[in-house]
Amino acid sequence: MGIGGATARRLASDGARVLIADIEEQAAKTNAQTIQAAGGVAEVIVADVSSLDGVRSAIERAVERWDRLDIVVNNAYSGAYRGSAVELSEEHWDRGFDVGLKAMYRAAKYAVPHLRQSGGGAIVNLSSVHGMLVSPGALVYETVKSAVIGLTRQLAAEYGPDNIRVNAICPGHIVTERIQPQWQAHPEGLRFFEEHYPLRRCGKPEDIANAIAFLCSEDASFITGQALVVDGGMTLQLQENLAVHVGHYTQEHPETWLPY
Repeated sequence: MGIGGATARRLASDGARVLIADIEEQAAKTNAQTIQAAGGVAEVIVADVSSLDGVRSAIERAVERWDRLDIVVNNAYSGAYRGSAVELSEEHWDRGFDVGLKAMYRAAKYAVPHLRQSGGGAIVNLSSVHGMLVSPGALVYETVKSAVIGLTRQLAAEYGPDNIRVNAICPGHIVTERIQPQWQAHPEGLRFFEEHYPLRRCGKPEDIANAIAFLCSEDASFITGQALVVDGGMTLQLQENLAVHVGHYTQEHPETWLPY
């Protein structure tokens, strides 16, 4: 679903043979069927990427099925656990890092040998604008997404000589299937969010999928180690100017609803 689902569809439409590794089997199968109905090639493996076996089995399945590996997209994340260092449980800290960061290390560990055999390839890691800017009460998410950028740069330097390019994507607010019911119930809240973006809209999963497809393509053959911000311009603004604009908007629209 969401960014991962859109990315699978986009890469398949570009001719990739896609293995969807997901803990939610039915959602993954539905997406694979959509790809197949459009003439693409997609299969599903149920995998919990917080475990070593989950990551390794996904990599091995792709290679067994198609005899090579060219692209790895690390998109999984487990819950935006809220809380400060004082409030947050160690369980949530560990779970956030296992799925959001350690899975990427494991993916590189098992994918790089196969990418080398293919003559090179591309790894794309999903970070966030939260990897560059932070907000209170989101210790795990902000820390994980910051670490993803550091991991991406290290892997890019390490495996560039093998013609393996490693980049990160930093999305802004993306309206996925999971969050659509909230915005449908509160369209004034979505409109308020859109006012934070120079393009006056939030992102769609396809916006991120398009950026990922570019970084995986030959058009990006000289790009590695980068954290590409895809956020409709949200993070380029001077904060006090944005605050003035948003303040004016809320005065003119007192019905504005906030999700937090």
